[in-house]
Amino acid sequence: MKRITLALTGASGMGYGIRLLECLLRAGCQVDLLVSSTARIVARQELDLALPADSGELAAFFDTRFAGHTGKLTAYGKEEWFAPAASGSNPADAMVVCPCTMGALAAIAHGMADNLIERAADVMLKERRPLILVPRETPLSLIHLRNMTQLAEAGATILPANPGFYHRPQGVDQVVDFIVARVLDQLAVPHRLMARWGA
Repeated sequence: MKRITLALTGASGMGYGIRLLECLLRAGCQVDLLVSSTARIVARQELDLALPADSGELAAFFDTRFAGHTGKLTAYGKEEWFAPAASGSNPADAMVVCPCTMGALAAIAHGMADNLIERAADVMLKERRPLILVPRETPLSLIHLRNMTQLAEAGATILPANPGFYHRPQGVDQVVDFIVARVLDQLAVPHRLMARWGA
């Protein structure tokens, strides 16, 4: 079972992260879920989702929402330093921050590691495991671009939430799936979210 750390931070685009979580669980992945306090605010604003603050209740919330999935979900609080993601002795196969705020991106780029999300990302970089950041911001300042460059040089994949339209999406869900499909491809997790180019 592939183990993925998924972090939701407070950038706009919470639909991307929630849909990615669903796809990972339905693909049978083990997901270690990390949710920032601002992500909870954005989830309520954009999706009318009231995400529980308690880690156990949060995992149960998504297990119910995505009933019938074959994966395994565990949620951790931002100060749970004994979580597997906090140590290089037990790293996940990969980590995704989706959506990723520019604040979280900057903290990761500069090795701040002041909370579990930042520490987990730091572990991925030092252990040379896949780290995928999905920023949703526009326009980008020179500081944003330099932080992204620094992360790319350190081995992270920067996958902006910039959907394509050549598949002629019929609604917002298909626009979301375009980005989620790209993330799943990076993780080598099979999916059927959209037709392959040229297929």
